[in-house]
Amino acid sequence: MNLKTMKRSTKSNLITFGIVIAFYIIIQLLSAADLLSNSFSGQLVPICAYVILAISLNLTVGILGELSLGHAGFMSVGAFSGTLVWVSLSATTPKPLALLLSFIVGGLVAGAFGFLVGVPVLRLSGDYLAIVTLAFGEIVKNVMNACYLGVDANGLHFSLKDASSLNMEDGKLLINGAQGITGITKASNFTIGIVLVILTLVVILNLVNSRAGRAITSIRDNEIAARSVGIPITKYKLMAFVTSAVFAGIAGVLYSLNYSSLVAKKFDYNTSILILVFVVLGGIGNLRGSVIAAAVLTVLPEMLRSMNDYRMLIYAIVLIVVMIFNQSPQMVALRLKLTARFRKNRNTDGTKQKKGVA
Repeated sequence: MNLKTMKRSTKSNLITFGIVIAFYIIIQLLSAADLLSNSFSGQLVPICAYVILAISLNLTVGILGELSLGHAGFMSVGAFSGTLVWVSLSATTPKPLALLLSFIVGGLVAGAFGFLVGVPVLRLSGDYLAIVTLAFGEIVKNVMNACYLGVDANGLHFSLKDASSLNMEDGKLLINGAQGITGITKASNFTIGIVLVILTLVVILNLVNSRAGRAITSIRDNEIAARSVGIPITKYKLMAFVTSAVFAGIAGVLYSLNYSSLVAKKFDYNTSILILVFVVLGGIGNLRGSVIAAAVLTVLPEMLRSMNDYRMLIYAIVLIVVMIFNQSPQMVALRLKLTARFRKNRNTDGTKQKKGVA
């Protein structure tokens, strides 16, 4: 199969994977040449985590068509559960196995919460769904802020009051309230992040282009029509919502294992809004746009750090310009016109070339 006979969706997917792989190769070459600053190197793992979050949220917002503001909550429960597995197993288990189990547990726990939240919440829509999912994220943050968890010879001890209420005998404090989990051995790196980004793209792109993905898209376009032809609405909504939550949990583990401590305040509603900004600016329903927007907007504040007085002003202007370019009807029409003209010229050149050969 050559490029001319390849399906348009396959071409688009290959371009998306090519962008991710090219980014990885360029960063590795710059790192080998010692051309990366420490601040930029420190942003590589967060970039991968935010790309995963943006792709997964776009499945809910762009493909399913439901506005969710609880992504930080799923990221939080995944981060804490996966980090607890890592802290518990890293000293006694081979590190690759412990790391793999951390990602699996983080994703499964976040997926379980996605299912529990999704069953009642997905009966809502629009602003009501956004408010409830936002409340879920805040509830998770406040519970984790007040959570004390320890382990000793008698097993696990849990309290929402203070550390002394655990009544442990020479045990180990795992979660210390607002201080969270401390003493984490860093395990995340850029290579692991890129592998997880590619895994996320493989799963979600295959889902979107599958029969289930077409059913999910039909629910977004017209839920009443989809229901009338026998599509099980609840099943496919839950499928998209839970899949999105699973990858949010995996991104949370990736993010948390890049630091020596983990606190719940990192996953407040501002984080959910930030992820939604990535999705909107990259294009709702455009997974490649989510990849690019998350990467650029994560590193942009660091790139503008030298202009400290005007950094946030420039950042805001960039957001407004990109928003206008992506969402303005005039700009969308202009882009479609230019794309159509480019394809027409390319087809004309191909036809001329064939005639010349003949």
